Amino acid sequence: MAKNKFHTGPGPSQRQLRVGELIRRRLSDVLMHGDVHDPDLNRMSITVGEVRTSPDLKVATAYVLPLGGDKAEEALEALNRNRAELRRMVAKGLALKYSPQLRFVLDDTFDRMDATRRLFSEERVQRDIATTHEDDDEL
Repeated sequence: MAKNKFHTGPGPSQRQLRVGELIRRRLSDVLMHGDVHDPDLNRMSITVGEVRTSPDLKVATAYVLPLGGDKAEEALEALNRNRAELRRMVAKGLALKYSPQLRFVLDDTFDRMDATRRLFSEERVQRDIATTHEDDDEL
């Protein structure tokens, strides 16, 4: 199997995780303080749930969601419209060799958690869980 130069192993390195968290905090601060020169973006309360970086740290993908999940597409448009300014502001607060290119993606973590909760509450799943626990008790 050919090795992809952007994939170095089973998961992100410690450096990628550390830099991603630094970018997440800095981006959250910039958005929270309304430092961007866009009134539409400053009116929104946007949560930055996670930032994942490429192995070379040149691309940072921010998983974002407006408070309450309302107007998600509008928030994504505003973030993309202000991408260059956000990139400069994030880079200013970090000591990185390169200023990472920012990409924004809607965070669907909460939707997946809700779907998982619904799945676990189904009667057939509860029956399977109960059966599994009974089998474990017999051991």
